Amino acid sequence: MASSGEARFIDMMRALARDPAARALTDDVAVLPFGTETLVVTHDMMAQGVHWLAGQDEADIAWKLVATNLSDLAAKGARPVGVLIGYALGPDDARFAQGLREVLDTYDVPLLGGDTITPPAGGRSHGLTALGRATHVPVPARNGAHVGDSVWITGPVGAAMLGFEALRDHRSDIDTTAFRRPVPRLAEGIALAPLVTAMMDVSDGLLIDARRLAEASGVCIALESAAVPVPETLPPERLREALGWGDDYQLLFTLPPGVRPPIDAYAIGRVTESGPYSLLLDGAPPQGRLGYWHDRPNH
Repeated sequence: MASSGEARFIDMMRALARDPAARALTDDVAVLPFGTETLVVTHDMMAQGVHWLAGQDEADIAWKLVATNLSDLAAKGARPVGVLIGYALGPDDARFAQGLREVLDTYDVPLLGGDTITPPAGGRSHGLTALGRATHVPVPARNGAHVGDSVWITGPVGAAMLGFEALRDHRSDIDTTAFRRPVPRLAEGIALAPLVTAMMDVSDGLLIDARRLAEASGVCIALESAAVPVPETLPPERLREALGWGDDYQLLFTLPPGVRPPIDAYAIGRVTESGPYSLLLDGAPPQGRLGYWHDRPNH
């Protein structure tokens, strides 16, 4: 896949992110030693028309904003400490506040502060910073996968894609929960942190995120499409599409040979030596869209 405007901007930011805590911007978090603790910090944004649909329940938007940031902490085995929110006022602020209460109560995460604005006409966006405490040091990263490792995922991909389409098309016969209210795999991340060689969450699509992990580690990841779990309702002919859609927020991780995860998970491939391609799907480089770029939306 050719470089995007998003990738070029991140490359420019890498020249500024010189502190080791930034991990050279090759990960989704910053990792800061803080006294006897290690602090894990992440920040994600969501925009109308990209991460939620016009007219969508504001409570679901609040839930997703928090859950996607907690997913970044989960991928580092971090326990949430609190969040700060940047909120663009909208048509139903009370409903957003209700959803925010629900997700914070569900994951026992305090709101520590933030800021609000009145957005200009034409769209809204929100940001959230999540703070976590590492439960294992060194904190898992993307760059630790080794040749011979096995590749795993915590659960199915494709449910968010189906949920988005059902919500967009006003269909009531398909469960939309995976798209509206994703589940951060916090307990799984904590259990895996002492064992994995590399770990990240699947937010932009399994294929593109697997390639990112491979490139960070300087290896090739070979995936087997038949081994990737998908919802029972996914038509078989849409498997390849689901692999590149995103919004699933499962954990993608690698384990040393012979090590099995202490949680329910699925072995979907292996780590091989770096070659002309950093990602293989069923033995060949995948063709077409691998996942989501912010200047090349696929949903």
